[in-house]
Amino acid sequence: MARIDLKRKLAVLADAAKYDASCASSGSTKRDSLGGRGIGSTEGMGICHAYTPDGRCVSLLKILLTNFCIYDCAYCINRVSSNVERARFTVQEVVDLTLAFYKRNYIEGLFLSSGVIRDGDYTMEQLVEVARRLREEHDFRGYIHLKLIPEADARLVELAGLYADRLSANIELPRDEALGRLAPEKDARTIRKTMGQVRLKLEAAQPERRDRKRPPAFAPAGQSTQLIVGADGAPDTEIMARSASLYGGYGLRRVYYSAFSPIPDGSSLLPPTKPPLMREHRLYQADWLMRFYGFTAPEIGEGANGGMLDLDVDPKLAWALRRREAFPLDVNRAARESLLRVPGLGVKAVDRILSVRRHRTLRLEDIGRLTRSIEAVRPWITALDWTPGGLTDAADLRARLAPRRKAEQLSLF
Repeated sequence: MARIDLKRKLAVLADAAKYDASCASSGSTKRDSLGGRGIGSTEGMGICHAYTPDGRCVSLLKILLTNFCIYDCAYCINRVSSNVERARFTVQEVVDLTLAFYKRNYIEGLFLSSGVIRDGDYTMEQLVEVARRLREEHDFRGYIHLKLIPEADARLVELAGLYADRLSANIELPRDEALGRLAPEKDARTIRKTMGQVRLKLEAAQPERRDRKRPPAFAPAGQSTQLIVGADGAPDTEIMARSASLYGGYGLRRVYYSAFSPIPDGSSLLPPTKPPLMREHRLYQADWLMRFYGFTAPEIGEGANGGMLDLDVDPKLAWALRRREAFPLDVNRAARESLLRVPGLGVKAVDRILSVRRHRTLRLEDIGRLTRSIEAVRPWITALDWTPGGLTDAADLRARLAPRRKAEQLSLF
């Protein structure tokens, strides 16, 4: 293979990493170098790349160690049979790039994944060595996210967790059968076994109150995974059920959803077109409802046409329209878990309502100050000076509340 310079390597391997969505940098422990020791910080501001739950923009150097891969996953642009330009960093090149970008205030951390070269153990050793050099030789205190190679030895997974803030092993597809068909070298059981190992290590790293000695930190930002949407025919209800089982079984911080994108010279086993991006967006909204609003996957998916979420209205509004008998709710009396189900009310707004109503009775204008659109909330609540009357059961309520979809630009060719 002809040698290519570092700049070209960066262009190739940064572009190859864009298909992995699971790169948020939230949830880690606070570290900095204000005392004059070390390099980097897990906090601060930089070039926007990912967003934390509290709204901060953070920047990550998101690259692959290499896009060479011995696997032939049909949905992956970097599969062994793919005719793409290949490149490979050395361990030291990744270390040097990370430090150079950080010192120029371009990034706050590193997201590092890789194609599988030689075997899982060799690849994982390379990824761990990058993190080890950054932490031990350069005292780097910024954020590090390492992608796990599930086939690697358990000891390498453990080492990865000692150096990285977050780990992720991608489950890839909602259906195990589809993974075996589209990615013959991968085994869903092996992936889940690795995720289970990470969960056990995370739990072991939590000190008991009676413990005097704190156990070594292990991946303080937890673990995440990614599901490809639209590659295997799984409907949204099945995807949500898989996500719910992953959250419950492995204590994941996040499940990320990535809409399938057709690739050059793609397999006939894959669909010829990509799913609408709105489908990915609806799944993220449904995921948020399961994680923060007390909804279950079956509740969100009830009444779904063919198992697919409604693309015209968000899942919370779709549920409320189906369950109008549960409304309206009195904002001055309803429990928190009930208010969280009101379309237009977020977690912060509900908590603020609970706080304010201890001191005075809320009016509709008070609710309006806490929401982006009081029109979205009015049909579902009562307040001191407001009752929706027949609005909650109005036949055209869906049409009133559904956002107007923008006309799609037609192609000239």
